[in-house]
Amino acid sequence: MKRKSQAKNKTATLAAALALGSLGAFGALASGAAYAQHGPTGLALAQQQNCMSCHSVTRTFMGPALRDVAAKYAGKPDAPTYLTHKILEGSTGVWGTVPMPANTQLNPGQAATLANWILTLK
Repeated sequence: MKRKSQAKNKTATLAAALALGSLGAFGALASGAAYAQHGPTGLALAQQQNCMSCHSVTRTFMGPALRDVAAKYAGKPDAPTYLTHKILEGSTGVWGTVPMPANTQLNPGQAATLANWILTLK
């Protein structure tokens, strides 16, 4: 039962991301070409690294909706670097009382990939 709900959640998250207009990156990911050549990107990496356990693309869950994060930092020139740092080091108090733990399983390149993808969701 748990696997079915996880599969439904992943499908719903992908559908929401596609609806947000990120078709270029997801189209390539869906074909497998981008994944095969460059490793996981965007949503696939977020799912693999369990980001979606606390975040959703479109709705607030334990953490903020990734679309809301993108909107908050849109247009700020240091946004990719700032978010990369927050993903790697964690954060407290920016979005409420629930802290985001450090993601020590990610390397800086993966964190930057996630940060850049999140910023496309605005």
